[in-house]
Amino acid sequence: MRRFLDFEKPIADLDGKIAELRHLAESDGVNIGEEVRRLQAKSEKLLRSTYATLTAWQKTQVARHQDRPHLTDYLDALIADFTPLAGDRLYGEDRAVVGGMGRFHGRAVMVMGQEKGSDMESRVRHNFGMARPEGYRKAQRLMKLAERFALPLIAFVDTAGAYPGIGAEERGQAEAIARCLDISLSLKVPVVAAVIGEGGSGGAIALAVADRVLMLEHSIYSVISPEGCASILWRSAKQSKEAAEALRLTAQDLERLRVIDEVLAEPLGGAHRSPVEAIAAVDAALKRCLDILAGKSPEQLVSGRRQKFLTMGKAGFG
Repeated sequence: MRRFLDFEKPIADLDGKIAELRHLAESDGVNIGEEVRRLQAKSEKLLRSTYATLTAWQKTQVARHQDRPHLTDYLDALIADFTPLAGDRLYGEDRAVVGGMGRFHGRAVMVMGQEKGSDMESRVRHNFGMARPEGYRKAQRLMKLAERFALPLIAFVDTAGAYPGIGAEERGQAEAIARCLDISLSLKVPVVAAVIGEGGSGGAIALAVADRVLMLEHSIYSVISPEGCASILWRSAKQSKEAAEALRLTAQDLERLRVIDEVLAEPLGGAHRSPVEAIAAVDAALKRCLDILAGKSPEQLVSGRRQKFLTMGKAGFG
C-alpha cells in the first residue's frame, strides 16, 4: 500500500476514490472506465503541480520517505559481484556503513554508503544509518583499499548524521570524520558521491568529498537537520519549516551555491513512487561521471578535488 505524506492528502483522497471505483466495477460489473480515467488525469495533474512547488520542509519529508530506495537497493541493482568488507580493524563492525568491491558496468569499483534500513528490524540493525567512529574508520579503510588497487570509488550518502551517543564521542567521532575528509582529499583515484536521500551534517560529508557530487532532485544536504537548527535558534522544533528554508538544503539551492555538481531528476512524485526509474537516473549519471574522470591523471584528480572544496561557498545567489 502506498504511503502518503501530510501534504499529499488531496492526492491520497483522489487515489482512494479511484480504488473504490475499481472495486465497485469488479464486484458489480459497472463500466466506470471513463470516470476512472478522468480521476487519474486529475490526480496526475495535482501530483505534478504539488511536486513542482515543494517547499524545503516538504522536500525534507520526501527525502526521508521510508519507501525511498536505500543503499542496498542501489547495490542490488547496479553493482555486480558485490563483495562486502566488514570491520575497521580497530574496534568492530558498524552496519550503518556498508561497503565493498564489485563491478559497475564491467568496471571494478569500490563502493560504500550509509544504509538506513527498510523496516524496524533492519533499521535497528543499521542504526538508522547513523554511523559510529568504527563506521567512518571502515570507510577510511575502504578508501585506502580503493587507492591501493586503483579502483574508482562510488559513495552513496543517506544519513541523518553521525551517531551522537556518548560511546561514539568517547571513541573519537569527530576525529574519525575529519580523517575521512583528509583521506578523501588526497585519494589518487576517481571519486563520485551521490546524495540519494538525506545528507546530514559531518556524517554525510565524511563520505561526500568527491570529484563529482550528484544529488537526487528531492534529496536534502545540510550542516544540521531542520529540527536541530530550530531547537538551537528558536529553542523549539516547531520552527523546523522556517529552519529548512534558512538552511538552503535543497538540491536546487546547493547547485546554485556550487556545493554539488548536478541535480538528478526524480520520477513524478518522488523516488519512492518509482524506485527503478530513480535508480536508473543515478546509474546513468554515475557512469557518465566515471567515464569522464577516467581520463584524468592522479595528480589532476587530487588538484581538482582540493580546488573544488577550497572555492566552495564563494558563489552565491545571483
